[in-house]
Amino acid sequence: MIILIAGGCKNNNSKRVPLAKAGKSTLYLDQVTGLVPAGTPSTDSTALVKNYINSWAKRELMYQKAEENITADLMKDIDNQVREARMNLVIYQYQRQMMLQKMDTTISDTELENYYLNNKGSFVLNYNIVKALLIKLPQETPGLARIRNLARSNNQANLHQLESLCYQFAEKYDDFKDEWVPLNQLMAEFPYVTNNQENFLRNNTFYERQSADSAYVYMLSIRDYRLRSSVAPFEYVRDDIKRIIWTNRRLEFIQSLENGIYNDALKKNIFTLLTK
Repeated sequence: MIILIAGGCKNNNSKRVPLAKAGKSTLYLDQVTGLVPAGTPSTDSTALVKNYINSWAKRELMYQKAEENITADLMKDIDNQVREARMNLVIYQYQRQMMLQKMDTTISDTELENYYLNNKGSFVLNYNIVKALLIKLPQETPGLARIRNLARSNNQANLHQLESLCYQFAEKYDDFKDEWVPLNQLMAEFPYVTNNQENFLRNNTFYERQSADSAYVYMLSIRDYRLRSSVAPFEYVRDDIKRIIWTNRRLEFIQSLENGIYNDALKKNIFTLLTK
């Protein structure tokens, strides 16, 4: 039996080969072909096959015992649940197929921007965000004063020099690709956390702090910020808007598909009300 399982069925036209029987159910060779990987020692193969067959038998026998003893009402409820689950799965797969074939998935920048302008009240920040540059340097880094001056600059040439120096000496250098990030994310990197982020942002464009053991110098250059309770910048919520538009478009497509099938059924008398 193990040789057959390891080698697979050689003749697809031959009759199914039974391996075990549990009550009304039979386990066939083609149901377990491939269970034993090629090259598996015979002792391991035997144990693997026996364990599988025993597990199969226990499950089948339990199912049959349950089916014989469960009440008719419960069985009816189970049948209804199975039918409902099958309907939902078939409908979902059909809707997905139709969306892939017919739904327009292109979302233009203009559409994104218009949605943002028309729904700004939906994009109020719950936390402070910044565009910033974060640097962590060993205290003995040569030219700290120059790095500090470069970090304060907005000149691109200076920032390129800063990047080159930080790649040589910094333990951490992150410009976040000029993207908005939560201030909490940055403050988690610092040895000191401010209790009033709003005042901190209003009063600082550059912030420097030493670690408790004075081994490192932390620098934070803040390029821009938005405070909590203000409207989030478009670029910060751009991906969220895209998901919202896609979800709305999906719901509209499914509703249109459903209504189309319904109206077509009415026209063709596939659906009729039998009682009033």
